[in-house]
Amino acid sequence: MCDMTVTITPYTCPMRKLLAAALLLTPLTAFAWGHTGHEMINKIAAEKLPADMPKFLHTKQAIEQIQYMGPEPDRWRYFKGEPELVVAQSPEHFIDLEYAWLYGKPLIRQRYDFLRQVDAQSVIQKNPKIRAEGIGLLPYATTEIWQRLKASMRNYRALQKDHKNTRAAEALVIFYAGWLGHYVADGSQPLHTTYRYNGWEGDNPNGYSNDHKIHAKFEGEFVAHNITEKEVAALVPATPTPQKEIFADFEAYITYTHTFVEKVYQLDKEHAFDGAGTPSGKAFAVERVAAGATELRDLIVFAWEQSATPEPPYKGD
Repeated sequence: MCDMTVTITPYTCPMRKLLAAALLLTPLTAFAWGHTGHEMINKIAAEKLPADMPKFLHTKQAIEQIQYMGPEPDRWRYFKGEPELVVAQSPEHFIDLEYAWLYGKPLIRQRYDFLRQVDAQSVIQKNPKIRAEGIGLLPYATTEIWQRLKASMRNYRALQKDHKNTRAAEALVIFYAGWLGHYVADGSQPLHTTYRYNGWEGDNPNGYSNDHKIHAKFEGEFVAHNITEKEVAALVPATPTPQKEIFADFEAYITYTHTFVEKVYQLDKEHAFDGAGTPSGKAFAVERVAAGATELRDLIVFAWEQSATPEPPYKGD
């Protein structure tokens, strides 16, 4: 645990600079990888599942449903329509690791333990702008959805073993796999791992952009117009990488993503994401989208493997 007497740079305003209010003025393509990138990540991950996964996951219908689910959580972010939902789930799309790690590295594992710790320090430091919803909850949402996927796969196995109808369980597996994909994809976008998520903040000796346009330009406009599914799929390894533990492995994944934060700004300064961009800008975007598809495929496989372990018998409260 780090020394929490460290002064934390306050946010310009609470809740990710009033993200919910910004949603009123922000087009859908400004979220995460935009519609195109999220669908691409989910579709490629589904198509790259190993042949020994359940047959229903390889059907055209399943792949289309998983693809459609890619942008789904961004469809829940219209403030005027569903304001309570926006406030509740907007923090699940990102995590500012620079701030989150002040409370522990590795990250505090449980969502509510993290919330309590952040709120306690907010009181101690008399800074109401330090809030968990401003720091983000991406690894918590991802872990919880993955566990839903694992549980639904376990139920599918049990139904299949008992020669019962598995259609409802199959639908849940597909739904959770698609839902999971959104947050896994968010985790491959470097600007979803930093407080410098939409313009450089703090000391800026290299003169990086602070015009609050870089986020949407890189992940939405540039990806939608300049990279193809074929290019991304070519970078996804044929064999899944074995996973060991969901929360720790996902933290390692977003930690690696975080190492590219300054790279995004460097490329932007070189106009690598303007219009058709540059070869280096395109290569970077393709690699990051492929990283999301790879991680999603691997986590779906991991959930299937882990679902083979029977649920412990219920022993009461």
